[in-house]
Amino acid sequence: MLSEKDRRLLKLISEDCRLLPEELSLQTGLSPEYISERIRDWEKEKVIVGYQPMINWDRTGDEKVSALIEVKVLPQRGYGFDKIAKRLQKYPEIKALFLMSGGYDLSLLIEGKTMQDVALFVAEKLASLEHVQSTATHFVLRRYKQDGIELMGEEETLQRLVVSP
Repeated sequence: MLSEKDRRLLKLISEDCRLLPEELSLQTGLSPEYISERIRDWEKEKVIVGYQPMINWDRTGDEKVSALIEVKVLPQRGYGFDKIAKRLQKYPEIKALFLMSGGYDLSLLIEGKTMQDVALFVAEKLASLEHVQSTATHFVLRRYKQDGIELMGEEETLQRLVVSP
């Protein structure tokens, strides 16, 4: 169980993992040595599993196509959904994979260079897997917010596309 100070420390790290232990110390009142030790422990325990920047690819000119895929799966005896999830998580095209409640079993976030790339992945690699009963693909048209970070400024969200008759 995390103490309130540890919980605050993790929140600060999740918001900006570039902060040094000395900077985190000023914000939390914890010693830099304690912070460094906690971070090492959390990395070993897989509480902290990685450090990665969030790139807004729409602003780079090197756009990527993203799609959310709903997958219905026939659970395997003795394994449930875990066996197929372990297989799916090895595909580099899959950026996120979740077990869901509701009308489908797994939710996947896929990235590709084009819609065709995503469609081929779904048709050739995903839908053809044993125990996959059906898929539904939803292409992401615009990202407004991701991981708690707003990706568009106020002026951009107010602009509307011109519709001609």
